[in-house]
Amino acid sequence: MIFEERKWAELAENMVRTQIAARGISNGRILDALAKVPRHVFVPEELRFMAYDDCPLPIGYGQTISQPYMVARMTELLDPKAGEKVLEIGTGSGYQAAVLAYLGAEVFSIERIGPLAKRAQDNLRKLGLSASVIVGDGIKGLPEEAPFDAVIVTAASTEVAQAWKEQLKDDGRILLPLRLHSGVERLLLLIRSEGKEEEQWYDYCRFVPLLPGVEKTR
Repeated sequence: MIFEERKWAELAENMVRTQIAARGISNGRILDALAKVPRHVFVPEELRFMAYDDCPLPIGYGQTISQPYMVARMTELLDPKAGEKVLEIGTGSGYQAAVLAYLGAEVFSIERIGPLAKRAQDNLRKLGLSASVIVGDGIKGLPEEAPFDAVIVTAASTEVAQAWKEQLKDDGRILLPLRLHSGVERLLLLIRSEGKEEEQWYDYCRFVPLLPGVEKTR
C-alpha cells in the first residue's frame, strides 16, 4: 500500500479524535502535539501507510515506536511544561522526544543503538525540533546534564534506576513502565516532593525490555 504524504494531517487528526481523545485524553496541548507532529516521519518508509493506526510498529533492531495512545498517555502523566528539562531513556526513532520538544521541553534523549540514535536526530532536525540525542547507557542517565525536572523511560525496566533518582530535581518526577515479578508491566509515576517519594500506578502496558550498555552495531 502506498502512503500519500499529502494526507498525513487528515490522518493525524483522525488518529487524535478516534484513538486518543475518545479514550479520555483531554489535555489540549497534548492533543495538539499529537495532531501536529507527523508520526510517519518516525516510521520506516515501507510501514508509513500504518503510521497513524492504533498499534506499535517495528523500527528495526528489535525496537518499536509505541502505539499513539500510549505516547499520549505517558505524555499526559508526565505533564511536561515549557522550559522544563526532560531526560528520555530509549529514543527509538525519536517520536516521543519530538512530542516533548513540540510541547516546549528541553529534551535530552539516550539511545543505546547508534544507528537508531542517528536516525532519530535526523528526524528531529528534519522537523526543526530541538532535542539532543545521545548514544549511551540509559540506565546510567546523563549526569553531565543533570538535574532534570522529569525522566521518562520508554522501555520496560525491572526497577527505578538509582541514577535517575540522583539526577532528578526536588519536586521532579519519573515515569516508566515497570515490569513486576509476575511479568506484568504497569506505568509507574514516581513523584518527589520535599524529599519524599510518592508512587502512583496507572495503565497496564507492554514495552520492549530496557537493556544495559551500548549495543555494538556494524
